[in-house]
Amino acid sequence: MPLATRTASVAAALLLAALGSCTTVMPKPSPAGLKQQVADTERAFAKTMSDRNHAAFSSFLADDTIFFTSKAPLRGKQAVAEFWKKFYDGPVPPFSWEPETVEVLASGTLALSTGPVRDPQGKLVATFTSMWRLEASGTWKIIFDKGNEVCDCASKP
Repeated sequence: MPLATRTASVAAALLLAALGSCTTVMPKPSPAGLKQQVADTERAFAKTMSDRNHAAFSSFLADDTIFFTSKAPLRGKQAVAEFWKKFYDGPVPPFSWEPETVEVLASGTLALSTGPVRDPQGKLVATFTSMWRLEASGTWKIIFDKGNEVCDCASKP
């Protein structure tokens, strides 16, 4: 092997070894850490409503998301964003939500969040259930969402 080729081979091997030793493997967050990530993501998602920021709302949607409505499921980021745009019109949010319970699969890639939905006066009017997926980018995106009405049992005989 000519000296130039051998020198280039040794240099390449040394470079690869150096790069390999610089690679940092990020530790997987603990189950509690993953739950906190999802809860924080859900709170940030909900904050888009109080901030009246529809573009930010849309940024949390996975491209293949499905949101359930009373009539039919909405499929895809664009359909969901278009349907939800009406909730962002006007200065006062029509409702708010916050996570109450969060669970994450042991794989750390799928999560469920659920909690109350309140009207502008703070009255409980519904609950929500959302499914989140951890994307390759390291961000959580919502893949399923369903709201459910609650019984106004106190006002019924």
